[in-house]
Amino acid sequence: RNPARVEAVAERLGLAMSSALREAKVESVDLIAANGDSTITNDLAETRAIKRLFGPRAGSIPISASKATHGHLISGSGALDLITGLLALNRGTIPPTLNLRNPDPECDLDYVPNLPREKEGMRVALVNAVGLFGESACIVVRRAVED
Repeated sequence: RNPARVEAVAERLGLAMSSALREAKVESVDLIAANGDSTITNDLAETRAIKRLFGPRAGSIPISASKATHGHLISGSGALDLITGLLALNRGTIPPTLNLRNPDPECDLDYVPNLPREKEGMRVALVNAVGLFGESACIVVRRAVED
């Protein structure tokens, strides 16, 4: 675990998340579709960035890491995580983070371990992506308002 790298990635991802929320004019989210690539650096950095951005609310936001299901698709991962977030909002079901048995003690948020979770009324999801060198992107998606 390289503390400087963890901090650099956390800072970049935090900036991406806060920019996405600001541009979307959103303060809270119902779901985070995490980068969640099961690397010590990125998972810890993402956890820290989420905690810094959302403060005490961070622990109550469900987080799903779909790479635990399908593996790392490299350049396709961000698109699939976006689809995961959209489907979760549409269906009211948060996909699980599979095989999460012994999480790092510092990664202590609600990662929806091993089983899907029903959550009706979800409106907004935050979708994160982190590149191999710490590049970070984030998008906010929300359900369409029905007339």
